[in-house]
Amino acid sequence: MTFSTSSASPSVQDGLAVIVVAAGSGTRLGYGMPKALVPVAGRPILDIALESVADALPTARIIVTVPAGDTELSAVAAAHGARAVTGGATRAQSVACGLAALDSSARFVLVHDAARLLVPGRVTASVAAALESGERAVIPVLPVNDTVRGVDAQGHSTGTVDRSGLRAVQTPQGFEARLLVDVNLRAGLLERDQHGALAALDRAEDPEGITDDASLIERFAPEVPVTFVAGDEESFKVTRPFDLITARAVLEQRAR
Repeated sequence: MTFSTSSASPSVQDGLAVIVVAAGSGTRLGYGMPKALVPVAGRPILDIALESVADALPTARIIVTVPAGDTELSAVAAAHGARAVTGGATRAQSVACGLAALDSSARFVLVHDAARLLVPGRVTASVAAALESGERAVIPVLPVNDTVRGVDAQGHSTGTVDRSGLRAVQTPQGFEARLLVDVNLRAGLLERDQHGALAALDRAEDPEGITDDASLIERFAPEVPVTFVAGDEESFKVTRPFDLITARAVLEQRAR
């Protein structure tokens, strides 16, 4: 894998789409509502996430995947000029639903988790710029600072893992649109009908070992290098109640 330090380029936005995944249930947050509706400093997570994307890429077309039967998240999406589409049972299936909604003019697509609501604009712009410079798959990453240990089947330590060769992966992840569609087709997450139109497929489970979009590239198009750009500590994912406290603190600091 290579590491890119490209800066933003406005021309990439002419053919850029962003899929924002917001169909998660948010069970671990304990609010009894979809995660992307949970308020942070009085605003839904999705509202803050879409504002961040739009500020970084103001002319990009944005698709938001939402739970079946949703109206509230769809309204948030519409307020930002984004198109809401029903997502799937898993994150990968929701991304496939977003890809099926792309129009043919999309050259590049960024896939972003709404739960990473505080991604700095420079991170999003650097992913887009790396695509414009010719990279086909780009992900933001951070070094792993904690000590990491391996574990055996009995739950015992197998020793310290060398963290110099590890990176923590964030979003948005960026791809050449045709490449991402192709690996989703190979993975059985998408299909084409007799007219060539894309449709997402329901699956009992995702392909084994697929944890993000870059892992689809590595599994189904291993000849394509996945490029790194610098991520940011503020790009953390809201998963548990403590993350909401941190997110509020970041927003308060930014407002000063």
